Amino acid sequence: MHLKRHPVISGFLLLAGLVGTSASVAGELPSPIQALADQGLEIHGQFDAPGGLRGYGASVQGQDMAIYLTPDGEHAVLGTLMDSEGNDLTEAQLDEHVRAPLEAQTWQLLSESHWIQDGDVDAPRVIYTFTDANCPYCRQLWQDVRPWVEAGEVQLRHIMVGILAPDSPGKAATLLGADDPAATLHGHESGQQEIEASAQPREIEEQVYANNQLFEELGLYATPTSVFQRETEKGSIRLDRIQGMPSDERLIDMMGSEAP
Repeated sequence: MHLKRHPVISGFLLLAGLVGTSASVAGELPSPIQALADQGLEIHGQFDAPGGLRGYGASVQGQDMAIYLTPDGEHAVLGTLMDSEGNDLTEAQLDEHVRAPLEAQTWQLLSESHWIQDGDVDAPRVIYTFTDANCPYCRQLWQDVRPWVEAGEVQLRHIMVGILAPDSPGKAATLLGADDPAATLHGHESGQQEIEASAQPREIEEQVYANNQLFEELGLYATPTSVFQRETEKGSIRLDRIQGMPSDERLIDMMGSEAP
């Protein structure tokens, strides 16, 4: 697993928690909730709470939290609400009203990043993976997923970043700016044709910068990092992520099935 040379961003609790965009509660907020929003908390959703309380899901710097507005509407309490039997009444609300919306936003951000398609465009499973052209583990992952990709079951979308070596940004730009990025990436990762950093239009260089910024904002630190959707026991779709090379078991989780 390759690590960045600058410090790891701390506080990584939500995949999208460090991104500066979030869904807000529509309409005017009660004064205590608005005061917290003014101090930097992102307010994501409102939920019912017992005892005349009103609950709000919030996050700040990657940490999710619940805010409870008192019945008089004049005070707010941050914390976990417990019932008389010691059951946590907050966790499920945070999952629904904070984590799930943030994960949906993350998936949208990934789709809008600058990536190279690897696999059938109509493949039923899509995986985003942050890839550095100088990362041998990215190359190993590329090789390991060939059975699923070649069977048309999985499409990898390589978000090209430049973080590992001085020429990594240039190599990422070369790949993104190639006449046929997919074929060029295939040649590079398969070892058939090593690419070299070369001057690219400013637009392409800015794409690499934007990808690096997204990598940073998501609190990631290793390449490859892969993000994929999974279905929960309740049937909802959530995000999962693997930083570095997945184990054999996690590779199957990521691919969604045994190798074809």
